[in-house]
Amino acid sequence: MADEASFRVGLRVPDVSEAARFYQGLGFEPIGAIPGRDGSTVMAILRRGEFQLLVDALAGMPFPDSDRERVTQIGPRGLGVVIGIEVDDVNATAVYCRSAGCTVTTSPVDAPWGERYFECLDPYEYAWKFFELLPDQPTDGLSAARDSWFARPHSKTDHQP
Repeated sequence: MADEASFRVGLRVPDVSEAARFYQGLGFEPIGAIPGRDGSTVMAILRRGEFQLLVDALAGMPFPDSDRERVTQIGPRGLGVVIGIEVDDVNATAVYCRSAGCTVTTSPVDAPWGERYFECLDPYEYAWKFFELLPDQPTDGLSAARDSWFARPHSKTDHQP
């Protein structure tokens, strides 16, 4: 295919057409689709900038019967992976995701490392982080992240006269 994106992620879902509509709500544009023998869509190709999303059928794809295929069908899918994309409006994205049945794992929050973000599990069990950069960026975002995660809480004995 011409004009391939430089970054691609493939997700396996039970209903490709339904999932493609959901991901279009996140700003992905449909590029193409492949129908299966029965006419149902087995792959949808969507794109958002340089990010290409391949939405594949959980069953019915012409993959060989393998241990990996059986485990993928059982799930959980995407365990340990979070897909992060920058959005124009984190709050609006959170509203859309909630209305689409996503499970919120982190409500919109301003992080000390200079971004506002929201995290959720989509209806297909994939984890997403949507973020927008805040206008006042810290000079050292890594230190700000480390300090917010691992700074020792102050106790009453820390400030004795």
